Amino acid sequence: MNTKKADIVLSSNAVFTGLTDKPEVASIAIIDNKIEAIGSNEEMISYIGKDTKVYSFEDQLIMPGFHDFHLHINDGSIQMDSIILIDVNSEEEAAEMVRQFAETRPEEPWIIGFTWFHENWENKQLPSVASLDRVLPDRPVILLHAEGHYGWVNSKALEIMGINRDTPNPAFGEFAKDEKGELTGILYEKAMDLIFKGAYDFSREKKIAMLKRFFQLSAELGVTSLNDLYAPSSEILEDYELFKELEETGDLTARIHLFPALNGDLERAKQLRDTYSSNMLQVSGLKQFIDGVISGYTAFLLEPYADKPETRGSTAFSPELIKKWVLEADREDFSIRFHAIGDGSVRLALDAYEDAQKINGVRDSRHAIEHIETIHPDDICRFKQLGVIASMQPFHFVAEEAKELFNSRLGEERNKITWPVNSLKNAGATLAFGSDFPIVELNPLSEIYAAVTRSLSMTSQEKVWNIDERISLSDALKAYTYGPAYGTFREKELGTLEAGKLADIIVLDRNLFEVPEKEILDAKVGLTIMNGNIVFERNV
Repeated sequence: MNTKKADIVLSSNAVFTGLTDKPEVASIAIIDNKIEAIGSNEEMISYIGKDTKVYSFEDQLIMPGFHDFHLHINDGSIQMDSIILIDVNSEEEAAEMVRQFAETRPEEPWIIGFTWFHENWENKQLPSVASLDRVLPDRPVILLHAEGHYGWVNSKALEIMGINRDTPNPAFGEFAKDEKGELTGILYEKAMDLIFKGAYDFSREKKIAMLKRFFQLSAELGVTSLNDLYAPSSEILEDYELFKELEETGDLTARIHLFPALNGDLERAKQLRDTYSSNMLQVSGLKQFIDGVISGYTAFLLEPYADKPETRGSTAFSPELIKKWVLEADREDFSIRFHAIGDGSVRLALDAYEDAQKINGVRDSRHAIEHIETIHPDDICRFKQLGVIASMQPFHFVAEEAKELFNSRLGEERNKITWPVNSLKNAGATLAFGSDFPIVELNPLSEIYAAVTRSLSMTSQEKVWNIDERISLSDALKAYTYGPAYGTFREKELGTLEAGKLADIIVLDRNLFEVPEKEILDAKVGLTIMNGNIVFERNV
């Protein structure tokens, strides 16, 4: 007879532990912050005491908490307090929305917006500084493109930050100009940093308030672990002590795995790793950009762009420097992750990891490559050979406008192997999924749906893109739970439901394995448990 009494007992006819490919009937006993036992309802009866919270979920799905392997917490918290432009249909409509939004924020020094996507507009043309100047001549504006690698600003923003036609382009960045040499208001890559310094100069109080809103959302969506990756704005926004403060006040509803910049400063990296090493908040590796994005011709390709044959993009840093940084960081036991979108960048990342193995020796490094939007077929098998994790964000796969865009940029032959998630899985690569929030929404169920259908909605099935790259629901869920746990060396604590593991558990309002695929998009999280604590419970 068991004498221990559980804090919480959960039971359901559909418990997806992640150890098999289908849910099973089971009950789970939680004591403190761990799963004490899993078994039949009868076996868990002895764990129920007078203070035990008992939940019976019938046919609702119990599963491990979602673990987002790739997102940007600070940028996401800013986006939640900003104007969203993904649904606008023209430059003029975007400008008018900016004007209206600015009227509601008379005290805000900067107007900040996200996710405009000119490929959705009728003319498909990049917007201009003039349209923003017409609606808002006296207040600075910065609007981030949907992919986050270029921005649209007005003249006031340029003026305040001291940028003019004579300002030199930074390395791996550009202040776009027209044929007369005048600034167009479009800033690429590192050119945005000067604007970020002004726009993102928030008070500590505002940062804390925005972060609390973000963590409330992550709990509501069943995200119990997060990988916060270095981003272009990190030099301005990075403040890990804010996370520490939230941990101490109990406002952290998800575990945070930090990935600061891989930039050659290993003393700082080691200091951060020593400083942040708790169960809830830890430095788990280093991250850097090799290239940009295909839409802006800043992704690095092995062969020239189909519609701009004079370029194949470029790398953010020289290949020699990238390989040097990898070699040194690998020697200090850091796990490394590279943003690599073009097939040239993917190959460079793999080459750098392979060189480190040859020189430093093979170890369980769990390096990763982020995005992998296009890849040379010869490089697919190298992920398993080198033990490199394929970190992908399925929602990126499926926009119809992107298919057309990629066809024009890459040509049809290369486009046949864009976002090769199933090819990588079949070649033995470990998959780890994330959202890339705030580039797309935080909801993991949108990512799961995209992975199993290669579509955004059931109405666009005839336009499914590279349909053979779909994966099963089971594989998609594991890539959003176990894969990221493995990628952060926490698979013995997280990622599956097993006795002895940390109690990070969610309940969905339906069994995804028994409903039509389209219902994945409608599913809601009913309960989120993180570290044994109920951090979100939906009122029915």
